[in-house]
Amino acid sequence: MGFKRHATAHWEGDLKSGQGRMSTPQSGLFEGTRYSFNTRFGDEKGSNPEELLAAAHAGCYSMALSFILQNAGFTASRIDTKAEVLMETSPGPHAVGVHLTVTASVPGIDAAGFADIAANAKENCVISRALGIPVTMDAKLV
Repeated sequence: MGFKRHATAHWEGDLKSGQGRMSTPQSGLFEGTRYSFNTRFGDEKGSNPEELLAAAHAGCYSMALSFILQNAGFTASRIDTKAEVLMETSPGPHAVGVHLTVTASVPGIDAAGFADIAANAKENCVISRALGIPVTMDAKLV
C-alpha cells in the first residue's frame, strides 16, 4: 500500500524582491518558514528549497544505510550524513549533483563490507533514485 507526503509553499511578488513561506502541515515541523531570493542565492537567514532537498537526502540515505546494514546482520551505533546539493546558475539555476559525506560506527563490520553496503544505500535510497542527477559519496567507517 502506498502513501503520500506533502509540503506547501506560498509566494508573493517578483523573484528578487518577493518572498514566500513554506510549511510542512503533516508533521508540523515548520509552519510558514520564510524563503526568498536572498535566502536561496545570498546570505540572508531563512530556508530554501535546496537546503530542504539536502536534509531530505541526508535523512533518507541514513535510514537506507541502517536498513541495508540490518539486513546484513549489523546495527550501526551511529550514522552521520551530510548532503550538499551542487548548483549551477547558468543557463539558469539548476541542481547538477549531490555529494554525500557519511561517517558511521558499525560494530563487527570490516571496511570493504561497509563500503559495499554504503554504495548500495546511495544507489537505492528513495531520494537518490528520485533526483535523476549524479550522487557522489565519501563514506568512512569510524
